[in-house]
Amino acid sequence: MGSVYSKIKEFKSKYGSTIAWRLKSHSKVVEKHLNPGEEVIYAFAAQKGHSSFDIFSTYAIVLTNKRIILAQKRVLFGYLFLAITPDLFNDLTVDTGMIWGKVNIDTVKETVVLSNISKAAVDEIETNITEYMMTEKRKYKEEDKDR
Repeated sequence: MGSVYSKIKEFKSKYGSTIAWRLKSHSKVVEKHLNPGEEVIYAFAAQKGHSSFDIFSTYAIVLTNKRIILAQKRVLFGYLFLAITPDLFNDLTVDTGMIWGKVNIDTVKETVVLSNISKAAVDEIETNITEYMMTEKRKYKEEDKDR
């Protein structure tokens, strides 16, 4: 199994209270969509959706050197895949409750809500995504100046 599954497994062992299922299946979907030259920087698992009671919508979330990838292998047929490139990224917010936290990724088109994440993990997730996106957005601005 590739680097995606090993990084998600590492995250899950570090933050065991995060609710996540079928991590190997979701990781395979991500690996299928990695482009040549794309490297996995950070990976974690979470539920995609607002409700803390929805515990069956686990996604593999992967930060690569080119984009954020969200993938879920459906139980019977097919899968769901979402890619967020730095030019579509607007903002990121973190909400914490008594037990779990949520990460809201605001894009040009939608807001992606990742829930049922260990409270201890949300700071690490926020730091990784924000640092990467700010670095990449600077590159986009510099490319626009050169044109």
